Amino acid sequence: MLHTFFFYPATLYLYNRLCSSDQAVQLDKLPSTALIIAAYNEEDVIAEKIENSLKLEYPTDRLNVVVFSDGSDDTTDEIVRSYENQNVTLVRIEGRVGKTECQNRVAKLVDEEILVFSDANSMYEPDALKELVRGFTPRIGCVVGELRYHDSSNVEGESVYWRYESRIKRLESATSSLITGNGSIYAVHAESYVPQPADAISDFTEPLSILRNGGLVKYAPKAVAWEETEKNATNELNRRIRIVTRSWNSIVRYPDLLNPLSHPRIAYQLWSHKVLRWLSPVFLLAIAVSNVGLVALSNPTFYTIPLVGQGVFYSLAVAGYFSEKGYLKHRAIIHIPFYFIQANYGMFRGLLNFLQGSNVIVWDTSDRT
Repeated sequence: MLHTFFFYPATLYLYNRLCSSDQAVQLDKLPSTALIIAAYNEEDVIAEKIENSLKLEYPTDRLNVVVFSDGSDDTTDEIVRSYENQNVTLVRIEGRVGKTECQNRVAKLVDEEILVFSDANSMYEPDALKELVRGFTPRIGCVVGELRYHDSSNVEGESVYWRYESRIKRLESATSSLITGNGSIYAVHAESYVPQPADAISDFTEPLSILRNGGLVKYAPKAVAWEETEKNATNELNRRIRIVTRSWNSIVRYPDLLNPLSHPRIAYQLWSHKVLRWLSPVFLLAIAVSNVGLVALSNPTFYTIPLVGQGVFYSLAVAGYFSEKGYLKHRAIIHIPFYFIQANYGMFRGLLNFLQGSNVIVWDTSDRT
């Protein structure tokens, strides 16, 4: 727990202080780019997303906006078709094959140099595409942007988490390479793109595949996408379970990258940033059980202090739960512990799904409502 949350970012920070990192040489000319937007029953947001895409500060003759509809049965397709005269292309894919398989198929259809993948509910800053694609060099196969959430009085925990994650990504990118993308905003050089299995979580496995092939993944913090936060704690929990379930099922396909003898730096990052983080609920349970045992069998005075500390923390998380239900006034001091415990419960459920052989392939926009 101490390593994944504190020592790991500390080692990245120290490395960057002691060792100079390579600076990316930005492209002089903007490459041709396909903005590929994932959609399934997105009638509530797809028009806003297309309008947002058409207002991006990018040469229109070098930008191809493509929306794939994974078997939508609402008015998503009709809305997209209404923009066909503005060079927006609809690719309808039947059968609900999932986001990753849709991306594989669309990547074969377009011939632009850079493929940018986005979700329908992710709104880009006007200069986001420029900032994203300018990070490419011959060695860099993928560039990841920054996802931010609109301010809300109910997201202190999520806000703290994303600021923390953004800081780690900056350090990883400066040290060597990111190990993961972000489904809301990331770009892949077309020549570096590796088709992914349909049940893989593509914004995680695509960067890993590029790393496996000798490429690098970099972070572009000035390439900003905005999303609304989840409407309630249940939706956030379901999202966490889905992501961790798919991540466990995906990471097992990369045993070579997890091997410190084969890829020491990548393995260190994967174990520290991802695997140990996903196992944190198991560690929390082990800490609590062992602490109770130490109080009962060893020095009760000394070991009672951390046990009481855990009790206070979990009590604050319970208060945060009742705050989410509307029984208590919302305050950061209780919401942050609640968010942390909820996230760990989601990771625990995701681990159980993986151990039981379960996976998630398709997504549902009802998770955001």
